[in-house]
Amino acid sequence: MPLSEKEIFNRLKALEDHDGKLDSIGEVSLLLAQMSLPGHDLKQYFDELNLISLDMSLVSRGVNTLTDQIKSLTEIIYRKHGYHGDIKSYDDPQNANLMRVIDRRKGLPVSLGIIVIHAARSQGWNIAGLNFPGHFLLRLSKLGEHAVIDPFDEARLMHIDEIEQLLKGVYGSQIKLKKEFIKTVSDRDILIRLQNNIKTRALHEGNLNRGIEILVSMNLIAPTNVDILLELALLEANQGNYHRAIKRLEFFLEFNSKALDKVRIIDLKEKLKHNLN
Repeated sequence: MPLSEKEIFNRLKALEDHDGKLDSIGEVSLLLAQMSLPGHDLKQYFDELNLISLDMSLVSRGVNTLTDQIKSLTEIIYRKHGYHGDIKSYDDPQNANLMRVIDRRKGLPVSLGIIVIHAARSQGWNIAGLNFPGHFLLRLSKLGEHAVIDPFDEARLMHIDEIEQLLKGVYGSQIKLKKEFIKTVSDRDILIRLQNNIKTRALHEGNLNRGIEILVSMNLIAPTNVDILLELALLEANQGNYHRAIKRLEFFLEFNSKALDKVRIIDLKEKLKHNLN
């Protein structure tokens, strides 16, 4: 049975986070996807993730090296299950919705990356997303060794010169590779990146209601992220929902009295209150 919006909200609020890793980033991604596709039963999608895990178990026996881990991920996710990066319709919003990614077997780097993370962690492997701008990359680690892979290109191993070329291809030849670009990020950050893809496209199309809906989900994932909170409150105010925006800011201040950006929140709250007078 499809989950109700209230059930989804309650599950998202109860997210467990252990050292930056969620209990199941794949499950959370599907919950976010169903918020956009109400009425769709999640069972077949959970079944797909479970099948990927099972298939990974069958090919991963005796796997000891990072190279073999990469080969296993490529074999199961991209060869057997047929996933691939959507080059032809990259900006299609469906590419950021994990349910539709599973249906269509194609998606963005970050949505495919979530499937790769799910598959790798089902085998107990150490994998995380990277803070690489413009193109989501993953890092596999084992006994002090690391390998960067591209989930958009069949989990291809990326050497340092290829990473630098990818960066220049997105941002131009003047940009330099910084250490911060290859630092790992939390699972929450990955989900925010996923949802931000949808939000950006919605706002670009002028769909403010859709933008607000996605920001609400982002706020649930990262309730202490002030930038998300302020953007959400501003959009709600632009829609004329001043009272809702003000209550949202007041609620945050009540439970986060020591927030570093407290001044920004108070300033916006006072401006919105002024508009009510």
